[in-house]
Amino acid sequence: MEQYLGIDVGGTNVKMGIVDAKTGHISNFYSHDTVSWRKSGKFEERLAEAITLQLHDNPEVKKVGIGLPGMINRERTSPLEITAIPELNNVPLVDFLSNRFVETTFFLENDANAAALGEFYFGDQDYDQQKISENYIFITLGTGVGGAAIINKKVFVGGNGNAMEPGHTPSINGKVLERNIGKNELLDMANSMRKEFAGQTILPNDGTITTTGLVAAAAQKDILALKIFDNVGDILGTGLAQMIPILDINLILIGGGLSASFEFILPAIERNLDYWLTKYHRSDLSIRRATLANDAGLLGAASLCF
Repeated sequence: MEQYLGIDVGGTNVKMGIVDAKTGHISNFYSHDTVSWRKSGKFEERLAEAITLQLHDNPEVKKVGIGLPGMINRERTSPLEITAIPELNNVPLVDFLSNRFVETTFFLENDANAAALGEFYFGDQDYDQQKISENYIFITLGTGVGGAAIINKKVFVGGNGNAMEPGHTPSINGKVLERNIGKNELLDMANSMRKEFAGQTILPNDGTITTTGLVAAAAQKDILALKIFDNVGDILGTGLAQMIPILDINLILIGGGLSASFEFILPAIERNLDYWLTKYHRSDLSIRRATLANDAGLLGAASLCF
């Protein structure tokens, strides 16, 4: 049974594991803090050392997928702009690793693109009795707002290789989308609305609202929490309404850490899509929560090997 090495390189941790190509089962999981590798001044060397151990323990693995949080060159061989790990900028990473591991093939991709592709290969294939489409838009809600488009089972990379950056598209308040509904911005919005709210709510009024607390309050039908998520859904829904007619895709998957709010933002998303979209784009449109959760990055990286 074929197995791949998936590597999810993040600003906080580098995670890797052996992924069964058929089942998505992860074994030999390993995680290392990113900062210490950065401080070494030889990030790619530390990465290669970790890969050495994985391949030594699993000699049958011949393909490695790597997801990185930033811009990749069109040829998918070098990172161009990795804000969280600038030491990797313009490093010929695939060539470096291929020369080190001559019998192994390496695949490099933006982490949101990889996670999106992972939903096709490893996600819940019978979600709500519907098999996942080969074409969909994938949105990640977290510290920022990431995204990807999968078209005919392939990552849509655009003209120069880095298409689908929804977080950087114009939104309301003179800001781009992720500066309105990224994690920190969401909490700023919540704390601001709490100070102005005179009704009954379980949310604290001392500036300490958390995303976990917001979701818990919304689950208890807290009026203010639901209003906050309604605002988020309004903003995101308008952004999606701009993407859908351009890409002509009728499936949206929403993932990332803040996707725990999915059921609370969905009504406002639907309301905005009803308003903005024509019957052609709206009639068969489906919006679902992504299914891979915390394994999205690692399984997404492994999916690059297919």
